[in-house]
Amino acid sequence: MLALPVAMLFPALWAMSPSRAVAALVSAGYFLAASRGLPLGVANFYSADLWPGFLLWFAASLSFVAVHAVAWRRKAEEGRPGIRRVVCYLGAAVLMGLPPFGITGWAHPLTAAGVVFPGWGWWGLAAAAAGLLVMVTRFWPAAAIGLGGFWLWSAATWTGPNLPEGWRGVDLEYGQMLGRDGALEYHSDLIATVRKAAGKGTRVVVLPESALGFWTPTVARLWREGLNGGDVTVVAGAAVIDAQGYDNVIVAVGSRAGDILYKERMPVPVSMWQPWLRWTGQGGGARAHLFANPVVEVGTTRIAPLICYEQLILWPVLQSMLHSPGVIVATGNGWWTEGTSIVAIQKASVTAWAKLFELPVVMAFNT
Repeated sequence: MLALPVAMLFPALWAMSPSRAVAALVSAGYFLAASRGLPLGVANFYSADLWPGFLLWFAASLSFVAVHAVAWRRKAEEGRPGIRRVVCYLGAAVLMGLPPFGITGWAHPLTAAGVVFPGWGWWGLAAAAAGLLVMVTRFWPAAAIGLGGFWLWSAATWTGPNLPEGWRGVDLEYGQMLGRDGALEYHSDLIATVRKAAGKGTRVVVLPESALGFWTPTVARLWREGLNGGDVTVVAGAAVIDAQGYDNVIVAVGSRAGDILYKERMPVPVSMWQPWLRWTGQGGGARAHLFANPVVEVGTTRIAPLICYEQLILWPVLQSMLHSPGVIVATGNGWWTEGTSIVAIQKASVTAWAKLFELPVVMAFNT
């Protein structure tokens, strides 16, 4: 968690590259190191060997490497000391934070803002961005010293984000069977787990992504009846299917009502989001609601929901922060990440954003 600010050295290494080819190699090294868990994760997901994972790993790095290779400028080409390079790096950082390039914009150095400037909010984001821009100029040692000082102070006084009062996240260990078993026994066991977790003072229980499987009127009615007599709301992941594909969603269900709360803005590319199927008229895959529903409400609480992949990229969380949420709710289904650092990176990213904006956070993951 506290090592995230190491990523802020990347702009300096990129700027110091003596050629465009070296800048591309530096960018590739940074991205591939940050996403090093992908080959094994892909192998786990598809029950295959590592080669498909390696191919997807390298393919995912192409946009990051291409953007930074094109943006790189030789010192001799600069009209003013550092200005052109600053503008070019700013352009690359913005492109990797927004679609379409930002769809694979993992490990964005700005994620470290919450560790270096906890509680500063948008001012902290601006300070981190300014520090990254100075890192590509000849004044990078001063920027490194300044950012390093804030980092050390933060590390010395670090405390994790709070859990919102009345909320509780429940981690599950169902493996790949989570949400795939629609039997009554499966849902009854989950309802019992929720009732056990909903102790004194707990108003909202959060379950991981995909926990409820396919969301249908029958499942909604079963959960409403199962929660009858209790004053608890369950916020959980599910899927809604139609003839054209499906939505990866978060639902809110209690004894009196149950409905779709949030539709995922950016599902995992390739394994879930497959836009080429729709382009070729085949249909299928998860839909991406890129800029929809950045915040939703559970009772009187405005939450910023982040499902799995959205925790690794920039624009979903920043778009949500623009709407002043009161709580961050992060869910994931990480059964396929066994033996990798993917879930740990997701949790570190969410924690950093929560600390930057001084927001409580609830997490629920399945492994």
